[in-house]
This record gives sequence, C-alpha cells and structure tokens, in this order.
Amino acid sequence: MSDQTLSVTMLGAGQEVGRSCCVLKYRGRTIVCDTGVHPAHSGMASLPFIDDLDWSTVDAILITHFHLDHAAALTYITEKTNFRDGKGKVYMTHPTKAVHKFMMQDYVRMSSSSADALFTPLDMSMSLASIITVSAHQLINVCPGVSFTPYHAGHVLGACMYLIDIAGLRILYTGDYSREEDRHLVKAEIPPIRPDVLIVESTYGVQSLAPREEKELRFTSLVHSIIKRGGHVLLPTFALGRAQELLLILDEYWRKHPELHNVPIYYASSLARKCMAVYQTYIHTMNSNIRSRFAKRDNPFVFKHISNVPQGRGWEKKIADGPPCVVLASPGFMQVGPSRELFELWAPDARNGLIITGYSIEGTLAWDLTNEPEEFTSLKGATIARKISIDTISFSAHVDYAQNSEFIQAVKAQHVVLVHGEQNTMGRLRAAMTAKYKERGEDVKIHTPRNLEELNLSFRGERVAKAIGTLADTVPQSNDVLSGLLVAKDYSYTLLDPRDLKDFAGLSTCSVTQRQRIVLGVQWELVKWHLTGMYGGVEEGLDRDGVPTMRVMGVVDVKHTQTHQLTLEWESSASNDMIADSTLALITGIDSSPASVKLTTQPHSHEDHHHPHADGPTKNRIGHLGLFLEAHFNDVEYHCPEEGDGQEENEQLDDEDKSNPSFEVKLDDAVARIDLVTLKVYSDNETLKKRVEAVFDMAMTTISSLTEAFTSGAASVDDPTHDLKQQVEAMGLDKASHVDIDVESKEQLTDTQV
Repeated sequence: MSDQTLSVTMLGAGQEVGRSCCVLKYRGRTIVCDTGVHPAHSGMASLPFIDDLDWSTVDAILITHFHLDHAAALTYITEKTNFRDGKGKVYMTHPTKAVHKFMMQDYVRMSSSSADALFTPLDMSMSLASIITVSAHQLINVCPGVSFTPYHAGHVLGACMYLIDIAGLRILYTGDYSREEDRHLVKAEIPPIRPDVLIVESTYGVQSLAPREEKELRFTSLVHSIIKRGGHVLLPTFALGRAQELLLILDEYWRKHPELHNVPIYYASSLARKCMAVYQTYIHTMNSNIRSRFAKRDNPFVFKHISNVPQGRGWEKKIADGPPCVVLASPGFMQVGPSRELFELWAPDARNGLIITGYSIEGTLAWDLTNEPEEFTSLKGATIARKISIDTISFSAHVDYAQNSEFIQAVKAQHVVLVHGEQNTMGRLRAAMTAKYKERGEDVKIHTPRNLEELNLSFRGERVAKAIGTLADTVPQSNDVLSGLLVAKDYSYTLLDPRDLKDFAGLSTCSVTQRQRIVLGVQWELVKWHLTGMYGGVEEGLDRDGVPTMRVMGVVDVKHTQTHQLTLEWESSASNDMIADSTLALITGIDSSPASVKLTTQPHSHEDHHHPHADGPTKNRIGHLGLFLEAHFNDVEYHCPEEGDGQEENEQLDDEDKSNPSFEVKLDDAVARIDLVTLKVYSDNETLKKRVEAVFDMAMTTISSLTEAFTSGAASVDDPTHDLKQQVEAMGLDKASHVDIDVESKEQLTDTQV
C-alpha cells in the first residue's frame, strides 16, 4: 500500500461558467475533460488557460457534449498546440461528433469575418478527422492503466458523463447533466460503480427550478398573450439542444389551438436543416416517448407548424414589419447573429416580447437583459431604448439543487469537486452539501477550486491481485496465505502458480543451475565435520553418477568430484545463492581454522568426533529444551511415560494425551503441561498457558539448527506450527518412531543417511 495523489486543475469553469476544461493527473497519466470557449469573450481571451499544460503529455481528451463552452476550443488545442507531438486521443459520442461538425462550421464562419479568428476551416477539418467516436456504456481502453465508460447525461443529444479509471482510481466527470426526462431526452444515469472522486457541475447552486409541466404551461401562455397583443415573440436559443425541446412544445400547442395556425413559427438558424437531420438520425438515443412515436411512423421532428426563415438578405426587417410571429433564433447568449439583430429591431416596440429560456452567462447580453435595462448599446455602438417585455423561463437542461444534491449523495464519492458555477453560487452549494453530510455523520470532502488552482487529493493505494489457474482451484479460507508469482500488467495484478505462467501470461520460466569448483586441501570427512557444525546436519549420499555428495540445507550440493577438488552446485535463487555463499566461505576457511588444526594434529577418523554444534542425540536436545524452560520458570519436570501408561485418562480426556512425552511447568499453584508430540500446552491458568506457549516457541527456535529452521520454515506458511513439529520429529519424539526424508531435486541422492 502507498499514498497516491490525484491532481485536479481547472483551466476553465473553475468558479465560473464557460470554457470548461478540467485536467486530471494521476500515476503519470493525464486526462483532459472538455475543451470549451467562454461565450462572453472572443479570440484568445475566450480560450481556457491552455499555456498551463504541456499538451504533448495528454493521454486523452474527453468531450462530454457539443456546446461551444465545452467543445469549441478542441480544434485550437489539437492544431495549434503541441498536442500532436504526443500520443493523445480525442473521444466523444457519435451524436456529439455529428453535431460538433456543424456547430464548428458555423463557429468558424461567424469568427472568420473578425480579426479574432482562432483557426481556419482546414484546421477544423483536420481536428474532426482525429476524433474517435464511442457509445454509451462502452468500455474504452485508452492506454495501459487508463480506461473510461460513457453514461447518459441528459442535457442535450449525445451528452454523456465519463467514469474514468486511472490505475484503479475512479473519477466520475459529469459535464452538464439533467436528472429530469423531458420530451425527447433520457435523464442522466447514476453509474453502477462507486467512484472515488465526483467532479460535478454546480450551475444553479442551491436554486430550485419549477417542474417541467409548470414551466411549459407558463411558457405557452406567455407566448399566446404576446401574440394576442399583436407582438412578435423572440426566443434566443442555440441551434441544438433546448431549441428542439421548445419546437416540440410549440408544435404540440399550435396543434391544439387552431386559432394560432395562421401565426408562423420560424426556426432562424443557419444550421436548422442540418441539425434536424442529425436529430432524426439519432432517434434511437432518445427517450421511450420519441422512440415509440417513431416506431409508429410518426416522426416527432417533422414539424407541421414550424418553418425556416425566408431566404435572402433583410429577412429580419421583413419579419419585423410583418404580422405577429414566433422566432427561435441563435445564439442563446445574443452576443451576435440573428438573435441579436432581431432584438435590436424589435426592442423599441412594447408589443413585442423576449423570453429567455436558457442559462445566461455573466458578461453576455442575455445576462444583462435579465435586469431589464431601459436601454442598451447596439453592435454598431448606438443606444437603443428597450420597451420590449422581458421574461425568463429556464428550460436549461441543468440540475437544480434538489436534483444535484440527490445525485451527489447517491454517487457516494469520497471527494466532490464542484465546477461550472459562479463563485457565490458554488459557495452556497458547498455550504448546503457540507451541512447535509454533517447531519448524516459522513466525512465527505467538498472542493471548489479556482482556475489554475491545483487541487491535490491523496488516496491510500490498495493493490488487489486476482488469483487464477491452479491457485483458484481451491477457495481459500479466512487468514489463509496464498503463495505464487505476482504478474503486473497495466496497473492490474495477477497471482498464479509458476506452472501456469505460460498458459495464462504467455511467459516462460527457466531455472539457472550454478556450479563453483574449489581446490580441496583437507579430507572429505573434515569438510563434513565443519558443515554439520555450521548447519546442524547434512544429507550425505551419492548422486546419479556415483559422486560422493553432501546436501546443505536441502539446496546446495557439495560434491567430491576429484581427489583435491570440490564442486558446489545449486539452483539459483535469492535464498539459495545466500546459502551457497556461506557454504563456499566456510569450506575455503577450513584449512586455516583453529579447530581444524587441533583435530588434525594426530591421525584419526573425524567420525569419532561429534561437532558440539551439530544436531545431537534426542536426549541432549531434550535436555537443552528443559534447561531453556527452567531458566524461565525454575520448576520444570520431564515426564516420559512407559507404553500403556495413561490410557484410562486418555479415554476420558479428548484433548490431552498423557501417554506422550511432556514437560511439566509449575509456577506458584498453577501447573502447565507441554505435550512434546502435539506441541500443545495444557493448563487451567490461561495466563500461564500463554506465557509457556511463547517461551516454548522461543526455546524450539533457539535449539534448532539452521537446516531445521530453513527446511521447516518453507512449510510453515500453510501451518504456523509446522516448524516446531518438524523440529520435535527430528528429536525422535514422534509416535511413528521414524523420520522420512524426501529429497526433491532433479538429481536424487542415493544411500541416504540420517
């Protein structure tokens, strides 16, 4: 486990609405969510703070939907920065790409006439060619360790939120979303997987919006009243998104009111025909209401009472001088274009009416008009008196406080990052959500970063490995320990048996056998004497070629290959190499060892001299064990019943077998008995029992040799008492009264002696 830090930096939409651009950095990966422009500015000033990022390091750019404040800076980033120097990719849904193309064509056309043009039509075409389209619920693997899944976000056609996975850390980025199903779009989904971080819009803060039915009734009534007084109705809206929703509402209302059939409804947008073709193409992505109508051959987007504006120049003047009508004109913020031109023509007439139906960004004309000024400045700099009525009925497909707070709580993220909201609006939402979590006793961190303010979130990285193959044949129980090879790929981990490596990982294994030759200047028996003194005991025999061999700690073979030569042979590994090094050091120092000099002063057989540190007779080792216990408890007695003793007691006691050899420890009035075969401690005094168990464990470790500790330690993974049992068995106390030695090697020793 290790601490990992996620960096979140807003290059736009940090305590503001507009130019959405969020940069996520984690474990060496960089993901950018949305690349929009600010509608209230133009030229370079409208872009996100793109100079703060090395775009060649970006792995992926994810666009949530086609609105300009979320997607219009994409062409500049891909064609005017060093983005193409890296390996980054751009993703958006199929409907978003289809509409994005038309939106950008219109954007380029509108800006090409000014000196603030950011890119050319060729740049736009190059950028569009590099976009990769995705579908909702499709898992996309961007690069090793990075993947994402789009989910429906409502808001507009093709809008999605992204559940991003970077090296196991999950981030949900919502973009703009709506939790209310309208006439043609599904509502935003709650992903089935809980994210660690939620980055969510806060456009409306703590404001509550009226129900859809109530808004529609007020809207149609207001339109009808303006027409009755002989006025023109201006509905500034974007070419795609809320415009289609308003067209569906108006077409249905006109159908129900025959007296309005002679009043035209105009859809004033250069993208009108193209946009409607896109909507009719992607019927299958809309809600059940639209799909069911389409299945009955009733295409809801073939409107009976809506038409495009008249062709030719001066159509705005012709409509203004004509009879009452309703005009949906873009753009929604009324900075330039048909909506601005119509407003300037209609503003002086009190019979006319302006209905603002979307969210207005500060710094735009639409925002200024919500305060109902008495006059305003035209595009040509003239002052125009405002007598047109102004009403605001928000059909903006953003969540209000009730929907947003419900969604945030349902997602259950550890960290919540608020974006896409004005500073004060965002602050009020943060305070309200903090109070909610405090009441519920939940520790959820809520953040409101400003633009270019790096937000660092630390997470405790837990690495989870999946056991597969042979290791998965048996379901492990609680506290079981699995041993195998850990294979890491793309920040995911797999645990498997070495024998399964080729089948599951496509990798092969090999073993390296090392050999070391040493000049021998002493007798073979003296070498054995020193080895048994160091390691407690060795396995002696002949290899398959008949060469005298001693096996040290079960892994290193010492072979008497020639009269004055030894060969050390072992299978290389970290532990085996360490044992081989110690064996080599011991053998090379035998001829200069004081013990060797003392033993070789007179001719004799070394078999007559037992090394004091070698594994000794059972009696001596039991004596050492008793001395160790006596040093701790003082009053210790050894009991070794004859065969048949204690049978009656054994029939009465299920746990304790008093026919086994044992030590009896007395401390004050308490007595504990150590069974030297089962290694269990029995006592009525729980405190003494635990103390004796701890001391007995230390005693067995102390009196055991290196060989016993090493060979029994490998098996003790599955059985914590296995090492003690092995040592006791080596002392000759097992009831079976014999010890089986299984020498596992490619070269089996023969004539094994113990």
